[in-house]
Amino acid sequence: MGTAGTVQAVFPRIDYLHWIEGRPDAATYDLGSSDLRGSGPLQEGPVPDRLADLPDPPDDVDLEGQVADEYGVGRESVLLAPGASVANVVALAAALNLAVDADAAPGEPTVATGESRVLVEKPGYEPLLETPRGLGANVDRFLRRAGDDYRLDSDRIRAAVVEDTALTVVTNRHNPSGNLADRDTLAAAAEAARSEGAYLLVDEVYAPFVDPADAGTVRVGSGADSGPTGGAFGGPTAAGIDGAVVTGSLTKFHGLGGLRVGWVVADPEFVEAARVVAAHVPGFSEPGRVLGRRAFAAGDRLAEEARSLLRENAALLAEFVDGRDDLSGPVFDGATYAFLDHDRADGDAVAAAAEERDLLVVPGRFFQEPGRFRVSLGRDPDHVADALDVLGETLDAR
Repeated sequence: MGTAGTVQAVFPRIDYLHWIEGRPDAATYDLGSSDLRGSGPLQEGPVPDRLADLPDPPDDVDLEGQVADEYGVGRESVLLAPGASVANVVALAAALNLAVDADAAPGEPTVATGESRVLVEKPGYEPLLETPRGLGANVDRFLRRAGDDYRLDSDRIRAAVVEDTALTVVTNRHNPSGNLADRDTLAAAAEAARSEGAYLLVDEVYAPFVDPADAGTVRVGSGADSGPTGGAFGGPTAAGIDGAVVTGSLTKFHGLGGLRVGWVVADPEFVEAARVVAAHVPGFSEPGRVLGRRAFAAGDRLAEEARSLLRENAALLAEFVDGRDDLSGPVFDGATYAFLDHDRADGDAVAAAAEERDLLVVPGRFFQEPGRFRVSLGRDPDHVADALDVLGETLDAR
């Protein structure tokens, strides 16, 4: 039994993860996969085909150092994790631990009493909402408004953050809309969170989804201080901003989810707190470390492959939405996914009708907006074009 007046940590079911499991590979037409996997499955075997013929870097090159170089930070600011999902759990728990430690009197046990709060964007990715609840935190929300194209508004964070807020959580690109915040906007968001002593967690798995043709010159591996779109993997990053915690992985942009390579990037104090938490969760695999080193060493080649796929699929998405009077919702430059509203059916109805045609789209209820649905174009362009044709037929029949 929990103590009166406290919140007992019980991990809730994350409905989206249970719903999506197995569906992308089972569907004939997949508009649910947001990772840029192209024509292959999530994992093509022990060694992904794209990495099989690539050389390993020299023995003195390690994965922590490669991640640090990509973000323009020191090695002490990097903690590896088996994927971004685990990195997010570790970061959330570390922020809550630090908040409890800060409030404890000397010699007092640092046991969470349910007073810590986490502020999460809405609409938002369900695990980032439910995981802090499972860790015993109270969860508050701030809006990213459809009328503002779901932009990140630091004033809304400042108005919602309170004294007991340990962490504010955002995604960049925003999941599910695809809105991309630049570094100045991220810095303003971090400053708003710091106004009450909170960290800002930025899940950046979609940040590299940018087209250099739209964003100007992008240099892969150029570090955290090279402008609004020239940071890690060519996208904007919050790494190095005071009070910001960044999570990322090789899953979405690189399409290498089977490797389970993720990381936390933050100031050294936060990383040490995260390291304490990481001892309680599944460890980082040696095969993932070996193949992750190989992927980073071939970063320019893999990034160009990803950007070619991104460029074609983003154009297909924009053309499809522009050509339909029954759909609304922004499609951002360089984004291969969008959060759409159909004028005659809600998200569940669209997803159910699509499933009848063996087409996968994601209902908006998993992002707390049931009226909408998300489409994600991660497969090869021929597959995507066929899938969009089927989606058009599905919507025409509503």
